[in-house]
Amino acid sequence: MDPPQLDGVTHRTVVARGLRFHVAEAGAGEPIVLLHGWPQHWWVWRHVVALLAPHARLVMIDLRGFGWSEAPAGGYDKQTMADDVLAVLDALGLQRVRLVGHDWGAWIGFLACVAAPERFEAFLALGSPRPLGKPPARHLLQIWRFGYQVVLAAPGLGRRLIANERFMARVIRAGAVHREAWSADDLRAFTAVLAEPARARASVLLYRTFLTREAGRTPGGRLPVPTRMIIGAGDPAIRPFLLEGAERDADELAVEVVPECGHFVPEERPELVAERARALFGLR
Repeated sequence: MDPPQLDGVTHRTVVARGLRFHVAEAGAGEPIVLLHGWPQHWWVWRHVVALLAPHARLVMIDLRGFGWSEAPAGGYDKQTMADDVLAVLDALGLQRVRLVGHDWGAWIGFLACVAAPERFEAFLALGSPRPLGKPPARHLLQIWRFGYQVVLAAPGLGRRLIANERFMARVIRAGAVHREAWSADDLRAFTAVLAEPARARASVLLYRTFLTREAGRTPGGRLPVPTRMIIGAGDPAIRPFLLEGAERDADELAVEVVPECGHFVPEERPELVAERARALFGLR
């Protein structure tokens, strides 16, 4: 299966850390790197492209195990995936960029910004809590919202569910307020590639690694990169209170909760994402 096509977008493969990464690009000028989340790939930015490409060069990276990037048998801890991003930037000759991330792409973006803040001018994080600092104890009362992660990480069951295109289409729509944001072709662009055995395994390992090695072990460090966080008020998992106190671990951070929006902010509210990106990144 080939990547879906979008006017003005080109595709190439970049080798970094011994792996092949798919990169979709559009526009010209100062670079903005965009990182997708689960269960998606670069196509999550399809509505944002036309709004931002006239102002900047968009570099949309498929993360390890997703889209058309290589899906190795390991390396799905989020720091390794953040190191992947930095290596892809090196391979592309990009020393300093603006960054946008959604879902796990935002979580990975936080780790990259802490590890190499000199590489990032500013960061727009969508649909994700921040991985830094110790969460308040009362947040543990809401852990039931993430029970789906246990199912996805389960041996056998997780891979079967992720490879089931109808199930995954329902999962995507269930996280949204605006379920009309996806056509049938859009959904299939995500679910068909995810059904490939190596990529279904990658999704299982993404969550299994998190639950067994990363959950509850917040990384140290402070976020020095100017950051704006946006979540949908109707996000069923990332509730607004989970972002309370996020600014304590950052030099410059603001949080925005968007009404009438679910988890998939880039698809449900692409105009708002582009507007906030232009403002944060100083684009004209």
